[in-house]
Amino acid sequence: MIKYIELNKYNLVLGLLGFVLLIIFPISESNLLASNMFAVAVLMAVWWTTEAIPIAATSLVPLVLIPLFGIDSGKQVASLYFNSIVFLFIGGFLIAIAMESWGLHRRLALNIIDKIGSNPKNIILGFMVSSFLLSMFISNTATTIMMLPIGLGIISKLESDFSKSETRNFSIALMLGIAYSASVGGTATLIGTAPNLAFKSIFESMITSDVVISFSNWFIFAFPLAILSFIVVKLFLLNVFYKPSGKLKLDKNLIKSELNGLGRISFEEKIVFVILTLASLLWMFRADIILGSFTLPGWNRLLSNSGLIDDGTVSIFMALLLFIIPSRNKKGERILDKTAIGKMPWSIIILFGGGFALAHGFESTGLSELIGGYFQHLADVPNFIIILSVCLLMTFITELTSNTATTYTMLPIIASIAISLNINALEIMVPATVAASYAFMFPVATPPNAIVFSSNKIRVKDMSRIGFVLNIITVSIAAIYSSLFATSMF
Repeated sequence: MIKYIELNKYNLVLGLLGFVLLIIFPISESNLLASNMFAVAVLMAVWWTTEAIPIAATSLVPLVLIPLFGIDSGKQVASLYFNSIVFLFIGGFLIAIAMESWGLHRRLALNIIDKIGSNPKNIILGFMVSSFLLSMFISNTATTIMMLPIGLGIISKLESDFSKSETRNFSIALMLGIAYSASVGGTATLIGTAPNLAFKSIFESMITSDVVISFSNWFIFAFPLAILSFIVVKLFLLNVFYKPSGKLKLDKNLIKSELNGLGRISFEEKIVFVILTLASLLWMFRADIILGSFTLPGWNRLLSNSGLIDDGTVSIFMALLLFIIPSRNKKGERILDKTAIGKMPWSIIILFGGGFALAHGFESTGLSELIGGYFQHLADVPNFIIILSVCLLMTFITELTSNTATTYTMLPIIASIAISLNINALEIMVPATVAASYAFMFPVATPPNAIVFSSNKIRVKDMSRIGFVLNIITVSIAAIYSSLFATSMF
């Protein structure tokens, strides 16, 4: 603990030193506002990536420094911290809290595992599919925490029937399968993981507000990519690196007994499932879905004020229903109560605000164009090489830092590169966003990695040897897929 505090002290000073030096020696004498904004960005980047102070605290820095340096008013900066994107996340998270509170997520996962089968590969595949699907709507962290004890129970049962050496590959593959599937599944929806919403906000504020990144068009684009990545993870995990022994057999009644232990599905679980389904359908079909020459009209066309409703509106409406509908099993209570507000990840919500403020500063001061100018010498490099290089840089940076903080730090710079080199911003920003979630090498890379590592069933080298390969392959797939489809999909 003492060493950690000492290291953080140095990181704190490092960020302040970089900030002061950039104020004294601005990167542009002709645009001091942009130079000062760059100093703020460097300070935040250092503190965010090293966690010199809590990430949420660093996210509050723009509220002080942007007005102090005359970049924008405190009133304007404060207004950036809560918007429709934040409320889309809040509503989605409240639905996820309801799923966890009433145990619906566990019932869904066990049913999927039960249906897929009982041989070793199918058991692992069942866990992977469950993690993948659940993480589309609840946080990767919550998904992994929920799946871990179920997985450990199965490992314990197999270890008691077979030797640890015989079950070793199964144990590693199961733990990594849970973590990796949660990370990949989160990329499929806007609310699945924070970097997706970071991309939406930065793209719409820095590139264009005419192209709206809605829940439906992100899902139509990202879900096939997530499926491709999931297949790659599954093949390398179960067929190349950690192929489980065919000798292992699991009693089919083990999962059945877990399911029976849950009892009959409750009224509250049914309500939460209906709310989740309705929310997904309303998000999916709110705006027009354009499929080539065919356009599927969105339901908001039926409303006279259709242009005023967005995904955040839908998200909060569906979450509010959970606070209104009464519970049958807990008399006098609702499906969600006041404790749900306290369970919200407010640090992430504040982080969103800091990212919005940073992107706003890049755009309003001309810092985007200034940074973009430094990359003009790359104009002759093929676009795909630049896109792939940026994506690989993103995934390996996030091996050591918060993927959300890294996304907010890097995407404004990536947007600047796209503008400067005349690259379609979608083709470089979308795969870079996805790459931030494709960090498979180290326990510190993502919360799912850290959670399964805590099981003591895997070692760092078990994770890093397959993780390095998966980083390269999945990021390359994301870059190729985005180059082919990002523009037409959005």
